[in-house]
Amino acid sequence: MADQYAQTLDGEQPPAPGPLRWEEPPEGPVVVVLDQRRLPAEEAELVCTDVPALVDAIRTLAVRGAPLLGIAGAYGVALAAARGYDVAEAASLLEGARPTAVNLGYGVRRAAEAYGTAVGRGADVQQAAVAVLAEARRLHREDAEASERMARHGLALLDELLPGGSHRILTHCNTGRLISGGEGTAFAVALAAHRVGRLRHLWVDETRPLLQGARLTAYEAARNGMAHTLLTDNAAGSLFASGEVDAVLIGADRIAADGSVANKVGSYPLAVLARYHHVPFIVVAPITTVDPATRDGASIEVEQRSGREVTELPAPPAPVTVTGVTARSVPRAPGAASGVSGALVAPVGTRAYNPAFDVTPPELVTAVVTEEGVVSPVTGAGIAELCARSRQVTIS
Repeated sequence: MADQYAQTLDGEQPPAPGPLRWEEPPEGPVVVVLDQRRLPAEEAELVCTDVPALVDAIRTLAVRGAPLLGIAGAYGVALAAARGYDVAEAASLLEGARPTAVNLGYGVRRAAEAYGTAVGRGADVQQAAVAVLAEARRLHREDAEASERMARHGLALLDELLPGGSHRILTHCNTGRLISGGEGTAFAVALAAHRVGRLRHLWVDETRPLLQGARLTAYEAARNGMAHTLLTDNAAGSLFASGEVDAVLIGADRIAADGSVANKVGSYPLAVLARYHHVPFIVVAPITTVDPATRDGASIEVEQRSGREVTELPAPPAPVTVTGVTARSVPRAPGAASGVSGALVAPVGTRAYNPAFDVTPPELVTAVVTEEGVVSPVTGAGIAELCARSRQVTIS
């Protein structure tokens, strides 16, 4: 892992461990994921030896983020094939783990199709498993390349919308290296601005209730030496009112055919604030996050999560006991804080409304940035043209 992250900019801490990788120890192939539930207090890895273990890691948000879920899904199918499990059953389990994130199903189906194609051509089980792993690795590489292109397109758009540089960017949830095969989506754009000296400040929404902004985005910003400040989600309005935000950058878990965007809950209020205060609201996501089969925002299935995430303070997960998973510690982050004990913050029996995502209509989105280019204004026709362009590039 050291050589993968050997090159860092002057003044930066070494980047975080990679969020997911394939390993082949003597006892058999495994998928290794960085347990994001334990960050920033502890950098620990989960070693998944079977698909149910990986599904549990996905459902409990040990591994998360739309692009990375696609990669995880593909490696999960490869794991099933390599260990001789039922590939169709494994694909079904993986695809149903998080219903809103379209990339997960994309990665699973792509790997499963590679397996079916290999078998259809007469490959034996071992040869088919090799073909699936090659497809998962291909998807992993493609996502890293897409991340680089999104960063370039996004930075160019920022410079066009905000001439003069010195950008003050507000972001929500976590969209960096921890959710990607590369440096991320929205965070990668902010990081690109930082590296060329055009990021004045990064405002990091805490992102309730699981604090992905506080725990993960602030963690990545600190490691990259970016000037940043954490704020509670409900403090964003005061930032806009005082003129402290030049642009909002978020990622996406699904983009419908009409340009509606599903992202971590709390994104839609930011879009409303941005529109009122005449601030660009920019969505950065790979083309695989666009789902032409989902007609509009109302058609997006929004995952409902446990109310305990709202009524209790987040706590570090208990020691791993799931079959098929072992834990492995990696070097602790410099200055990492200790974990927070779980505690009730509402009376016992209090009901909680806890959607994982909300949906922002296209008219509130200034632009959608993908590796294939930028759509602005965001319309169904523009989204369709982008998808057609992507297919042409893939075919060539």
